[in-house]
Amino acid sequence: MVAGQQVSAWRPKVPGVVEVFHARFTEHAYPMHVHDSWTLLVVDDGAVRYDLNRHERGTPHDTVSLLPPQVPHNGSPATAQGFRKRVLYLDLTQLDETFIGPAVDGPDLVDPGLRRRVGQLHTSLTHRGDELEAESRLALIRERLRGHLRPRLVARPPRADGGVAHSLRELLDERLVQGLTLDEAARLVHAHPTHLVRAFSAAFGIAPHQYLMARRVDRARRLLLDGQPASEVAAAAGFYDQSHFTRHFKRLVGSAPGQYARAGKARSHEHRLDGE
Repeated sequence: MVAGQQVSAWRPKVPGVVEVFHARFTEHAYPMHVHDSWTLLVVDDGAVRYDLNRHERGTPHDTVSLLPPQVPHNGSPATAQGFRKRVLYLDLTQLDETFIGPAVDGPDLVDPGLRRRVGQLHTSLTHRGDELEAESRLALIRERLRGHLRPRLVARPPRADGGVAHSLRELLDERLVQGLTLDEAARLVHAHPTHLVRAFSAAFGIAPHQYLMARRVDRARRLLLDGQPASEVAAAAGFYDQSHFTRHFKRLVGSAPGQYARAGKARSHEHRLDGE
């Protein structure tokens, strides 16, 4: 791992929390990607600048950032010192999909009380046996997030060619592991290949191949944290070989698969000791 970078990740036994991810990066920049979950982010030191849905955003002090699923974003340090962040990836049951639009329009929430609660949730998630506390804190956070997002709900007009783009996204989700060629996708959704790429990029702000790789990396993260050997995850997540897997994983996560898996195992071991 690059000097000055630290990564810790684990899957707690708390319904609704897909992954906990703590990291410190000095230079790493995330390329444009998507997640299949809600991303709840706090930055403890430094700052992050990122683009979400073609708009530049940032993480000033005391901000809680909520990035919605399936919406492309990137991220890079906003200062020379880098940043230290804590992230919760929450599954789709935690917030209704109607809140995706409001979160896109205003992902950075200035709410010291919410930020304090998120910090308390992270603390409870580090201790095995405190799952009930974590569930209770998550419920309060979820309600507070809804309170921020609900007043912003407005009707959104459909994008042109949205049907074609959404059909391709559904197809990519279905073929996540086995993949497919562009010509095959064009035949299945009844569109010219070039038009299909342009429609998808216009609708979602990310190219089809970028979307597919991001979804595969998300799948790989879950498998690694579940204890599957990194040597087996490449094929299970749809990558051509170990080199292909490692290259894309490092670009999107900031560490190599083996390092990420070891961090997860170390955290699991700490939890087991706490429970003894």
